[in-house]
Amino acid sequence: MKQPLKKEGVPDRPIKTLERVISKAGLGSRTEARSWIGAGRVAVNGKVIQTPDKWVDLERDKVTLDGKPVRALSKLYVLLYKPTGYLTTYKDPEGRATVYDLLTEIDQFISPVGRLDQDTSGLLILTNDTQFAERITNPDYKVSKTYLVKATTVITEEQIQLLRDGVILNDGPTKPATVNRVADSESRSSLEITITEGRNRQVRRMIEAIDSKVKKLARIAIGPIRIGKLEIGTHRNLTPREVDLLRG
Repeated sequence: MKQPLKKEGVPDRPIKTLERVISKAGLGSRTEARSWIGAGRVAVNGKVIQTPDKWVDLERDKVTLDGKPVRALSKLYVLLYKPTGYLTTYKDPEGRATVYDLLTEIDQFISPVGRLDQDTSGLLILTNDTQFAERITNPDYKVSKTYLVKATTVITEEQIQLLRDGVILNDGPTKPATVNRVADSESRSSLEITITEGRNRQVRRMIEAIDSKVKKLARIAIGPIRIGKLEIGTHRNLTPREVDLLRG
């Protein structure tokens, strides 16, 4: 949907669709916002609006949900150590566990910054700061993600060099990765891989591109933020210093 045309000589104003106004206020997901709007629970300047795509001027229009003003909540930045078996989504049609089951005491709506597969554990940031989330997920800002990979085979130095140089995937070549050997057994290797992209199942596909497979995968760092003493299944707020470091 195109944003309304601006009149000549009129300064830029913060204009957003009604569903985004509600979701960005931290009250719920955009899907929930559309449901509330459709149910007639949302009003703009005292008039019930049931069109989620209605444009709202945040400086002039008064938006209410169930008669209560919609106001932007304070910014929240949460670091979660996700276990395997949890989906990075708000709700699952099949009733499977999601990361939100681990965040029940948080009363603001926060969104995952990127994703972790159901069978991948490790660090996940959730926030209601969309600009912060964009900076972390946009590859232009080169915020690195580091993974501990247990492969199903012994990885040779030649294979490691392929990962460092960049491998060809079905959606194009990867950027060079930082790869360090952690340990070897008789049958498999453990590697630490740092990438600055965020493609779907990228690390798994990179390992498959060098003729091996991933047995276990965990994200152990996002930028300079590492797991540290955070226990699996628990979370904490990022410190102001950590937020600034991730913002660059």
